Amino acid sequence: MQSYTIGQAARLLGVSPDTARRWADAGRVATHRDESGRRLIAGRDLAAFAVEIGQGGEGEDEPSYTTARNAFPGIVTAVKLGDVAAQVEIQAGPHRLVSLLTREAVEELGLEVGMRATARVKSTNVHIDRV
Repeated sequence: MQSYTIGQAARLLGVSPDTARRWADAGRVATHRDESGRRLIAGRDLAAFAVEIGQGGEGEDEPSYTTARNAFPGIVTAVKLGDVAAQVEIQAGPHRLVSLLTREAVEELGLEVGMRATARVKSTNVHIDRV
């Protein structure tokens, strides 16, 4: 299973490394140390925590003044496989994205809970809010 450094986890959660470190120090997300002493977060633990904070609306309180540029890097939080189709959920900071795609595509990409992935959005109907 893939593990993430505090800095990588912070980028995936859309927060500062200091915020991610404080959450780890407070025991909100479990960490372990690698052979060189770096603190790491298991991918499954990070995925579960991403869902938790995504539902709670936590994160940096900085206002947003630009659009999302159509790419949402995050962490896979769920993969549901059917006979032909599949559903993949990605938590990208405070954003939960759900994609319906073929089972074949999921298998070719090797998507699993806890992996990094980027959701790319192309749409002719996008609503933009200025906060």
